[in-house]
Amino acid sequence: MMDRKQTAETLLSLSPADVANLKEGVNFCRNKTTGKEYILYKEKDHLKACKNLCKHQGGLFMRDIEDLDGRSVKCTKHNWKLDVSTMKYTNPPGSFCQDELVVEMDENNGLCLVELNPPNPWDSDPRSPEELAFGEVQITYLTHACMDLKLGDKRMAFDPWLIGPAFARGWWLLHEPPSDWLERLCKADLIYISHMHSDHLSYPTLKQLSQRRPDIPIYVGDTERPVFWNLNHSGVQLTNINVVPFGIWQQVDKNLRFMILMDGVHPEMDTCIIVEYKGHKILNTVDCTRPNGGRLPEKVALMMSDFAGGASGFPMTFSGGKFTEEWKAQFIKAERRKLLNYKAQLVKDLQPRIYCPFAGYFVEAHPSDKYIKETNTKNDPNQLNNLIKKNSNVVTWTPRPGATLDLGRMLKDPTDSKGIVEPPEGTKIYKDSWDFEPYLKTLNSSVRDSIFLHSSWIKEYFTWAGFKNYNLVVRMIETDEDFSPVPGGYDYLVDFLDLSFPKERPSREHPYEEMRKLRP
Repeated sequence: MMDRKQTAETLLSLSPADVANLKEGVNFCRNKTTGKEYILYKEKDHLKACKNLCKHQGGLFMRDIEDLDGRSVKCTKHNWKLDVSTMKYTNPPGSFCQDELVVEMDENNGLCLVELNPPNPWDSDPRSPEELAFGEVQITYLTHACMDLKLGDKRMAFDPWLIGPAFARGWWLLHEPPSDWLERLCKADLIYISHMHSDHLSYPTLKQLSQRRPDIPIYVGDTERPVFWNLNHSGVQLTNINVVPFGIWQQVDKNLRFMILMDGVHPEMDTCIIVEYKGHKILNTVDCTRPNGGRLPEKVALMMSDFAGGASGFPMTFSGGKFTEEWKAQFIKAERRKLLNYKAQLVKDLQPRIYCPFAGYFVEAHPSDKYIKETNTKNDPNQLNNLIKKNSNVVTWTPRPGATLDLGRMLKDPTDSKGIVEPPEGTKIYKDSWDFEPYLKTLNSSVRDSIFLHSSWIKEYFTWAGFKNYNLVVRMIETDEDFSPVPGGYDYLVDFLDLSFPKERPSREHPYEEMRKLRP
């Protein structure tokens, strides 16, 4: 059994200028500090990378002048050839595959090459799938990213957000949770919380749970930003929080174990999980942008992931410059389509037996967010499922609150009418009202700090943060709940080139954005 936790090491960093200079096809790069060599393959906006090291006897690769397509490199020792576009050796054929490195892009379009070690930790102590009895493994959807799993005589829950808002008052539940959600959580033997975002780490939900079971075992990954960093200030009394290392099987009983993995793009915060029962794997990638750096187990029994998009306030809360309504609509449409295509391709590559889109059932329900709700369109889970069906034979499941999937039945016969049991007829699926007042009262009391009441203090914040030497000008505008400027409210410019607060926009060419801030 492997007892070494998974680690991530940055091998090479490239600046935005270096990335812009990468050519289509094969690129050779060198870390000037370590002297190590690397190969990057570029195809339009897609990048692959590996060490410049032949698996045969460690020779360096050079460009293969016989390759007219520009995809191959040749070892200088024994002429072994590697197709970098597929990471497969073509000479000798059928020999090895090159270990791929994780390519992490930052927000400024720079990149890092990262090596995960070990890359496929779930392959340690492999177990063959055993036959499942009907009813032995059942997955019940509660709402958003919360699933209730029956695994033999154990119960496990994912990311319980069942009441209240997320992201201040920005998100509210789209689906009506089953009325027995609290009883279900109280019966859980363990709960997995993927990351600190409040649609996964819901303090209103956990507060109710802690009043009944303060000692319920909760498991989180060992992220740089602790999931429960705000626990002491939350007033929630939980006494059994377990922080576990990445890439190590956590044994629950002889049949059940789980492993938490880091995200390749946000390893400091995001995680995903593999749950295995009697050799059958359930893969939950949650919100990870590139879970485990893109290395994931294939042909799992059940895979679930986010699908909706729309998690960011960009570009809905921006105006001025290029941020016209038409530009925003086109941008959002393109981003949603990219996400759909990425998820469909991921499912096609991994070929799970069953796929479930979840972690995207939220709505901007508060009346003051009407503009955001109308502008911030989300992907439809059925769109994604239809796209998947066009390209593969993967069975898809669009869940409804209280619906239960019987894994044993579905694996034996996906057409079994009892494989998925829908909620009883007449069950309320979508919420049509939300109890705003008690949560907004708490939120409003927390933002009455005087720093929000004086524009000079807010300027002090930008000065304290120290972000400058960047050609960007932002206009900060105080607004009412309809995002209309408040008479007498603050309205000022921030020039991040020299971190000044000019009265007029500078004469030089510069990107310009307007940000509207709601008055407390």
